[in-house]
Amino acid sequence: RVRPLTCTETRRGDRRVVHSLGDGTIHVSATSPLGDRRVFDAGSSQEAVFEGSGMRQLVELAIDGETQPAAPGLLGLMQRSFACLLEQSQSRGSDLALSASYLEIYNEQVRDLLRPGPPCALPLRWSKTRGFYVENQLSVDFKSLEAIADLLLQGSQRRRTSAHALNRHSSRSHALLTIHVRSRAVSAHPALGTWRPSACPSKQGTLCFVDLAGSERVKETGSSGELSVEANNINRSLLALGHCISLLAKPRGKQMHIPYRDSKLTRLLARSLGGSGITLMVACISPSSHCLSETLSTLHYASRARRVTTRP
Repeated sequence: RVRPLTCTETRRGDRRVVHSLGDGTIHVSATSPLGDRRVFDAGSSQEAVFEGSGMRQLVELAIDGETQPAAPGLLGLMQRSFACLLEQSQSRGSDLALSASYLEIYNEQVRDLLRPGPPCALPLRWSKTRGFYVENQLSVDFKSLEAIADLLLQGSQRRRTSAHALNRHSSRSHALLTIHVRSRAVSAHPALGTWRPSACPSKQGTLCFVDLAGSERVKETGSSGELSVEANNINRSLLALGHCISLLAKPRGKQMHIPYRDSKLTRLLARSLGGSGITLMVACISPSSHCLSETLSTLHYASRARRVTTRP
């Protein structure tokens, strides 16, 4: 997704070096065209990205789940996904139980964004049945769009941000909002006109929204002290994620050990990257000539991720 030029970039006289060719191909000046599944130029609306990227299908897949044995134009992608989730749950005649958890990874510590009180580090555990999971993480039930929107706002306000030379509200952590969907099909009683549970097995699905903090060049951001420590931890975890993606993108016969344990981020994304999940990556880039190297790096990062195949 290509964002518009900012006011600062326009005043500085930056050139637009990124252009969509309209056929799923993006052209960056001084390079060959790069192919992607979908390209959304600076004029694309939130609705166009939501519908065109496949995010609606991900919401529907989360509702379909896995069988267990015995709004306005400014609404963002997450809000549109919440609305779609609730709309689908009503139209499908399913008895859905919805809950949400929200955490951030700050300086390699996992912190709960919904639990009251000062943020504290939570332990990250491993089990054969659950994989990597966060111990004692709070999960909150919700039944309406207003309720989940309030949870998102509450958690986002607690997330760690700071100002530096390029951004007054720079995210200093990676954030993961997870929606847990549990359903049991219901059917109408023909005589009484009431609803009752059917004999169909229960289903459960998970929809995880991941907001990655951007990689930083300390020379560009002017970061020092605590900001520099934060930037180093962000870059280190993104490097670990990129390494896992590169190994997963290799042909199956040539794959080796995937080092998910190299960072908290890759541990929590292990199931999404190489497990039973289906993953959609939205790569946000700048059209500015000043950001050319970062744009190319992000596009190559996304191109590697596109080559990863899973068997859900």
